[in-house]
Amino acid sequence: MQSNSASARASNMSNNTYVLSGSPQKGGRRRAAEPYLPKIITTVGQRPACLVNASVTYVGKDLIYAFGGFDQYTDEVYNHVLKLNLNARQWSLVDNYGDIPGVRMGHTACLWGNKLLVYGGENEHRIHLSDVVIFDVDTAHWTQPEINGPIPRGRARHSAVIHDDKLFVCGGMSGSENGVLDDICFLDLKTWTWTRTWRFVPRYDHHMWIWSGKIWISGGMGEEMERTSEVWWLDFRGMPAFEGSPSYGAAGAEGALSGTSTPYSSNYGSTVYAANSSTVQSNSATQIQRTPPVAPGAISSVKFISSPNLPTQGVGSHFHVFSSGCMLDFVTPASNMPLETSLSALDLDTLRWQKLADGKDLFAPAYRWHYCCLDSDGTHAWLLGCPREMRGGGNGDAEEYLSDVLPIDLRKFGLLGNKLSQDASNSEKIPTSDTYASSHLSAIGADLARTFNQPPETGSGIDFTVTALGDTDYADLDTISEYSSSPSASASTTTSNHSRPIYVHRLILSARWPHFSRLYAAQMSEFHTSRMHIPEPYPAVKAFLYYLYTDSITSPPTSSSSSSLSSAATSHPETELLSSGPSLEDVANLLVLSNIYDMPRLRHLCVNRLVRDLDVQHAALIFDRASTAQEEWLKRRAANFCLTHWGRIVRTEGFRRLKRSAMFELCEGVDPEGRVVGGEELEAVGGLGGARLGSGMCWGGSGRKRGRVGSEGQATADGEDVDEGDGDGDDEGMEIS
Repeated sequence: MQSNSASARASNMSNNTYVLSGSPQKGGRRRAAEPYLPKIITTVGQRPACLVNASVTYVGKDLIYAFGGFDQYTDEVYNHVLKLNLNARQWSLVDNYGDIPGVRMGHTACLWGNKLLVYGGENEHRIHLSDVVIFDVDTAHWTQPEINGPIPRGRARHSAVIHDDKLFVCGGMSGSENGVLDDICFLDLKTWTWTRTWRFVPRYDHHMWIWSGKIWISGGMGEEMERTSEVWWLDFRGMPAFEGSPSYGAAGAEGALSGTSTPYSSNYGSTVYAANSSTVQSNSATQIQRTPPVAPGAISSVKFISSPNLPTQGVGSHFHVFSSGCMLDFVTPASNMPLETSLSALDLDTLRWQKLADGKDLFAPAYRWHYCCLDSDGTHAWLLGCPREMRGGGNGDAEEYLSDVLPIDLRKFGLLGNKLSQDASNSEKIPTSDTYASSHLSAIGADLARTFNQPPETGSGIDFTVTALGDTDYADLDTISEYSSSPSASASTTTSNHSRPIYVHRLILSARWPHFSRLYAAQMSEFHTSRMHIPEPYPAVKAFLYYLYTDSITSPPTSSSSSSLSSAATSHPETELLSSGPSLEDVANLLVLSNIYDMPRLRHLCVNRLVRDLDVQHAALIFDRASTAQEEWLKRRAANFCLTHWGRIVRTEGFRRLKRSAMFELCEGVDPEGRVVGGEELEAVGGLGGARLGSGMCWGGSGRKRGRVGSEGQATADGEDVDEGDGDGDDEGMEIS
């Protein structure tokens, strides 16, 4: 009987061993996927005007809600609620009830369960509001809670985020002169009590999120009214002022005199106008004016001066959002002038920029985008906008409606989403076993890891063994691929290539590995012999089985995220995988296994890790494995990295081990007009100073003799005496305060 898996094949069976082919050339691989190109959706129905400073929020169930905003053509401010059904591609005006708020723009609307929490904004009289109103998405009913504590200054174009049942508010503009605010405070949603305000950073039109115990601020404009490339963060871990509930009572009544809860009052006159309700909170000029203290906790910032992948903030329309431990920057065209558009990511652990996609692969030049919203998991984004010119050559205004939507699946670019983020899981879960609380793993995976690969004599209940290629038998992966793809390869021939056994539990393999479950149900030879051979490198097979136990391929936070390429050919002590996690080469081979056995979640984890840790030593290897696994996006990323750092790549062990066909394919990625540019010629045009000369340019290191390939072409050829570091250049010019 044959396995019904389309992604694993059986070779000849003898000696009670079932050989799984690892060939990338035969039909065992999944068909190559088409390059991911998001498709624009054109909507119908009651499409809203291209409103300015409205709130646009994804609320789940394929629904987007828009509220308020300013119509730049009619000079009218709205309080309409509109709903976009993404499945039906239709806008509709929502009939809403209850304590309907007044018109406003520049407010924020945060999703809180099945409710939208609307705060602040500016009404039609240019009065800045500080009220809180709640819209129930299910019932279309508005309510207004009774608020306690010192009301913060009314504001618009601020940022707000909900975390741990607290609504954090930061910055914005206020007063008749639109002064820029630099304060931060939060509203406890359990007691509906405002805290006092603290000084943080002056910003408006910015984005804020909370991650890893820090409040992050990016984008927007400062007091100089210029876009900034700075990222600020406030570490509030261990700070009672942020982690505890604000007190209200005597301090709330007398705080104006004692200073314990003095609001950050306005200098711009009275703001007592109530938009559409007598209960709207606003500020009074009679409040005592004091300079608030600096926010408790460590405040840091980083300013990016230059980097090969740094998006220029001064041009284009930028949408900053947070997902998977990264700040994403959608750089979209703002006018008809040509500019470099992209989707870039700032890893908040390393503060390194990466370009995930070129703009031409995402944004059609005939469209402008006005709003961006994400789902709660950070795996999907939607850009809302309109064509630059009316369809059909009409005479109407091209920006009259928010008529088009660009849905983007961020998982296609290696992003895990917030739920799968290792840092998110570490902060939200603890191991179930108190005796293993120091593990970097979470939940039951921390306990199962202790039973992985324990010899039978330890009483671990092991009832199955798996072998892989021997430690010294897979240095030439090209030979292995040719061997394992041969129909005449027999198990007796592979016996000499077997590694030492890996001890596992067949119950866990059956529950976590669909292919194994099918083999066992079909009562193949593994059912009778309780052993299996997988002709793939031993470290990768071991990491694969370890993933089945722990659902993780992430190294512990205290260990190195990758090891050198040659380390995979050395023996692995039984505890090494538990203590250091799989190396980057192991993960690249895991990606191939995920393709063989058609395991999408493992594939997703591998792509995320490989694109995050892509470096000079492993780039050629990742290119080869991505090609084998038919991961086209990762393959292009690795190829671009190789061509950009060509001089260093060709000196790595990974490049020397490339199959002949893969080496030719990588070299053919060079532009036909590309040529090697000597160091002196490149330096004459500023190419060695860190400036951006071309998309494929690789900058000189500290070597005395440097050669590059100027693009026209992308490939480069370093001269001699070049440092063998990873050469990213991402940290050049970065200032940290």
